[in-house]
Amino acid sequence: MPIKILKPTTPGRRKYSVNAFTELTGDKPHKPLIAPLKKHAGRNNTGRITVRHRGGGHKRRYRVVDFRRVNKIGVPATVQTIEYDPNRSAFISLIYYKDGEKKYILAYKDMEVGDSIIMNPKGEIKIGNRMMLKNIPVSYKIFNLEFVPGKGGQMVRSAGSSAVLVSLDGKMAQVQLPSGEVRYFAKDSYATIGEVSNSDHSQIRIGKAGRSRWLGRRPQVLGKSMNVVDHPHGGGEGHSPIGMKYPKTPWGAHALGVRTRNKKKRSGVYIVASRHKRKK
Repeated sequence: MPIKILKPTTPGRRKYSVNAFTELTGDKPHKPLIAPLKKHAGRNNTGRITVRHRGGGHKRRYRVVDFRRVNKIGVPATVQTIEYDPNRSAFISLIYYKDGEKKYILAYKDMEVGDSIIMNPKGEIKIGNRMMLKNIPVSYKIFNLEFVPGKGGQMVRSAGSSAVLVSLDGKMAQVQLPSGEVRYFAKDSYATIGEVSNSDHSQIRIGKAGRSRWLGRRPQVLGKSMNVVDHPHGGGEGHSPIGMKYPKTPWGAHALGVRTRNKKKRSGVYIVASRHKRKK
């Protein structure tokens, strides 16, 4: 997928790049598989801001993507279209099952219209096919991985990402995630063979502030640019240093170098190798 560099006709377009979308084949989404999407602007169910710097942005409609596909085990499907989805970085694909039903799934790298795919506990080792981890060869790349068997794919779903099946020894499978973390998964968990589409997504340059606003991202202000009453880094003449040993959040907690994962979290027993240790 090529990245298109625009001519610098304006200051905003000088550093601007866009996806050429050469892989896409569908213009409009399949109407029965779209739903309204309400904006929350970073608020939770009580109306409090839990994620700052969110709000506005272009209106979107949700595409109902089937991450489980449990009711279609053994039913072959054909790729009909490859489409853009404004709610995720990866592309999605409309597939036609042999029984006549239509569903959206995550598109995989190098997907083409007319490809035949299937979900089976054990099937042909082919990119795009979905099967249980115990039946996938070791060292194969996988994505849309189930954390809880039968719940549907929850991990490795963003553009260009993939995990690697490291081992099938013992009662559980070992998978290396994109972060570098090696973790245990149940061998009955389903995963799709291959990599997620739109691998060049990370190479796109936003180019101008307005484009971030289209995406629903609001401006962020440095704490050192604020007044003392607004942030621990605030105050001083001009753009002064923060004036303390370590950076802090607006509420006074450590901002860097502190691990936020709960050490007593039950799922921690499934971590074989930490992503932090692999980076050293």
